[in-house]
Formats: sequence, structure tokens, C-alpha cells
Amino acid sequence: MGRRKVLALAAPVLAAALTLSACGGGGGGGQLPQGDQKAGVNDINPQPDDNIKDGGTLQFAIDSPSANWNQNQVDGNDVASARMSNTLEPWIFTEKADATLELNKDYLTSADVVSTSPQVLEFKINPKAKWSNGRAMSWEDFEWQWKAQNGTNPAYQPNTTTGYENISKVERGSDDQDVKITFDKPFGEWKGLFSPLYPKELNSDPTEFNTGWVDEPKITGAAFKIGKIDLTAKTVSVVRDPNWWGKKPHLDGILFKVLTRPTMPDAMQSGAIDVADTNALLDAITRYKTMQNVSLRQAVAPDTVHLTLNGGEGRILADQKLRQIVFEAIDRKAIANAEVGKITPNPPLLGNHIFAQGTKEYKDNSGDLKFSVDKAKTDLDALGWKQNGQFRSKDGKELDITYVSSSTPASDDTGKILQQQLAQVGVKVTINAVPTADFFPKYVNVGNFDLATFRWIGGSTPASGQKGAYSLDLANPANVQQNYGHVGNKAINDAFNSAVAELDDTKRAQDVNDIDKMLWDVAGELPLYQLPGAVATKKTVANYGAMGFATNPIDYINIGFTK
Repeated sequence: MGRRKVLALAAPVLAAALTLSACGGGGGGGQLPQGDQKAGVNDINPQPDDNIKDGGTLQFAIDSPSANWNQNQVDGNDVASARMSNTLEPWIFTEKADATLELNKDYLTSADVVSTSPQVLEFKINPKAKWSNGRAMSWEDFEWQWKAQNGTNPAYQPNTTTGYENISKVERGSDDQDVKITFDKPFGEWKGLFSPLYPKELNSDPTEFNTGWVDEPKITGAAFKIGKIDLTAKTVSVVRDPNWWGKKPHLDGILFKVLTRPTMPDAMQSGAIDVADTNALLDAITRYKTMQNVSLRQAVAPDTVHLTLNGGEGRILADQKLRQIVFEAIDRKAIANAEVGKITPNPPLLGNHIFAQGTKEYKDNSGDLKFSVDKAKTDLDALGWKQNGQFRSKDGKELDITYVSSSTPASDDTGKILQQQLAQVGVKVTINAVPTADFFPKYVNVGNFDLATFRWIGGSTPASGQKGAYSLDLANPANVQQNYGHVGNKAINDAFNSAVAELDDTKRAQDVNDIDKMLWDVAGELPLYQLPGAVATKKTVANYGAMGFATNPIDYINIGFTK
């Protein structure tokens, strides 16, 4: 599914979302020239097959190892895991730059809605499609993925149940490569389901689903296979799979290298890597622009930064009114200017939780939310939090909230800004800087924080892809999915259920914007700003760069080096 991926906050100075013209060198420091602000394009040095060499290894920088090679499990829902595992596992529909979805005929020869009442899908599996264990892909793989992710078995830990919970049955059609999927509730964004697709061997056992693929992917089914996982060197190599039945990749393989973000420019300069996200790091952008053999490629991408407030039971921010006051006390413009302004002057604030800036569906739904120190002080007084020295207290308890930093420079920097801003209204912010590798699994995913900033990388199915981030499982609160702040209510749940059942795209977009207004009121997440999707590549790299929305999956088969 084109669900959101999580990524630790970028390095010191971040840029707002703009579609920007490519630049390979020259002046301007770290500033990026403004261009078309609409989504729907990418900047990838497109080249036909005839212009691309056969062979070579692409050295690909990532900033963390894989937390779980099963992307559908809660700990595997990060960008680094996806970048690597998407070379290995099937996507039955793939994203294009304009956020539309295209049938991947390497896996399905057809995918049709054969009935609307009830909604029934029929998928015809490519008879050439096989898993690396030699077994043909079959309807049972779809059946077990549905069972693992539909929420009926609490032993599974999926990062979302959206869409799968709408399905009543998955069954064999005319043969093992004919899949019939019947919904008991309509589901508009059905093309986002079953991607990535995993084999029944993973999905048929909860323990295998949750932890069986932590160390390695045991079964693959794509153009590449694992070459070597080297934990000491912090590298993962994937190589061509000779059993692949589709178009032969240009590359012999891809070598993923775990590097800290500030060291990536040095690695690019020395030839140790061929591609790297800039993460909107000012120093990196400045340096890449001066490298004669490097192109800085840019396109608007659904890459957003926000502040999550933990409203879970027993937490100090469980009080919705207190969360709303925290919203009032934060000067988002000051944060955006500090973290963005050196690259893009006067960056726009992000006004939507779900739709990215640049898309036609985007609306600023922040309403009458205004930064006001005086109002925040008055509202805190009314709520019973009285000034007691530098900070406030209530019933003998100090108003002390913990900001967990991912120990990236931008995360640390944003924490210090929040600490200063909230101190103005008498709120104490304690910063807990934790190792980047521990940030999600030991803190965010398990609710061990009050405030946290990180990035959402959106997908092409905004209603269903974001449902798990804002809905609450009221019957089973431990089923967090992606709602790390534990904030929501039945009305939001019902609105999402209605939106994902809407088959008309225009009406569904309106429904989602109505939900976004509810999210501003419930005050569980404060949108801040959007990154530009700037990527540095060696000039000889073809068909890769700033992918826009076309990241699920990246088209690794067509990447190569120019002749």
C-alpha cells in the first residue's frame, strides 16, 4: 500500500516543498532556485535503454540499517528498509511521478473490478511469476497477506489494517493464478493493497511476520536478490537474480551503504557513493552544487515534517485542551524560518496533515490557529496550570514535557527552539537525545515520549495510506499501527471509514480535507513544513534522481550508467 513511511528528522537546515529546476554547479550557496510548485514531475536524467551501459554497481547511500525486512510490520515502516527491500519484493501496482498507480505486468496480467455490489476484484497472476524458493506466486499469497493484516488476529503487528479489514474473503478463481477478492465494505483505493506483496511463508505465522525477517529477507520475488548483508561494514548488496522473468536490469547490482547524513558529501566527492538524498542539509547542498561531476536534482515530493504530541493514557498531554494550548504557544513560522529559511526564504507553513503542498487536493485547513503567547498563558491559567516560578504546576505536578530527539542536528535544533518557545508560557521541555537507531523502535513506536518531530513520506493513496496514522483502535489500544501519539476519537475513525469507502476520487478528496479539519481540532499532530525532494547523483547516473511521488517502488530496473 502507498502508506506513509517514517524517517528521522533531516539535518540542520531544511527546505520547503518546491519543484525546482536541476542545477549541477555554480553559486548561490545553499539556496535552491524556485520553480514550478506543482506536483507531478520528477528530475531523473531520463535515458532510453540504448544510452545505458550494461552492468555496473550503483553505490546508494542510506542513513540507517533495515529495522525489519517485512515492510508491513510496524518496525519495518521506514524509508531505509523500503529502499532496500523494494529491490527484492513485488509491487503489483507502482507509483508514477503524478501520484497515479500503474499495473505492474511482471506480476499481474490484469486487475479488474468485476462487481460493484458487492465490490469484487479479480487479479490474474503472471504465470511466469515465481518466488525465490521456486514456488509459483498464487492466490494463497494474497489470502495470507489479507489474514495477516486484517486486524482479526491480535498476534500480528501490522503497521496498518486499512483496506484489508474491508475484505470479507480472498479465494481461488479458475486456477491458482486467479485471485478473487470480495469486500464486505467498499474500498476506493484498492490499487494500494497487496504492495509490497510477501509470500505466504511469511504471512501464515505471526511470529514469522513480526520478527522472522528482522535479520534478512528469507524469500524474494523481484529483479534482484540479496548478495551479502555485512553488519560490520554496514552495507547490503543486491545483485541481479538470473531467475527473474521480466526485463533485465541495467545494473549488475546495488550496494547500499549506511552513512551519517553529514558525511555523505565527502563520500560523493571521493567516489564512495553515486547517489544520496540531500535531506535538505545546507552544507551538503552547497557542496554538491560545486562538484563538477554531480547533478543536484529536485522535484516536489510528499516529504513533510511535523510535531507529534503523545496523548496516550497516563501521559501529561492526554488532555486535549492542553495539547491545543501547546499548539497556540508554538511559533511555527519561527521554526520554519530557522530550519528552512537559509535555503528557501520565507518558506510556507504546512497547513494539511494528509495532502502534500503542490498537489491539487491540498488545502490549508489550519483555520484560526494563531501563535499567541498571551492567549496560551490565559488558557493555561484557566486550565489550572498556574505559574510557579519559571514553570507552571497543577496539583503539585510541574508542567514538564519530554521532547525525544533522534540525535540528528535538525531534531536537536528543533527541540531547543521548542524548549525556548514553550518556556515563554511556563511550560518546561526536557530534551532526551537518543541514538538515531533507537528513535523509532524504542521511543516513537512504543509511545515513550511527549513530543517528537520526524518526517512522513507520503504515498499515492492518501485516504487509506494515512488512515492508520490518525485512527484509534478503541477496542485494542495496543494496536497502534502508525498513530504513535495515540490521539483520535470515534468520529475520526468513522470519517476515515467513510472516506476510504468512497469510490469517487473528487468526493473522497473532499472527505479527507474534512477529516483534516478534525485533526487540527484534536491536536495530536502539528504540521510544520515540507522538504523539497532534492537528490544528488553522479552525472552518469540515468533514470534516477528526484523521483517526486514515484518512490513506491523506485524503478530500479531502469537505473543505470550512461555510455
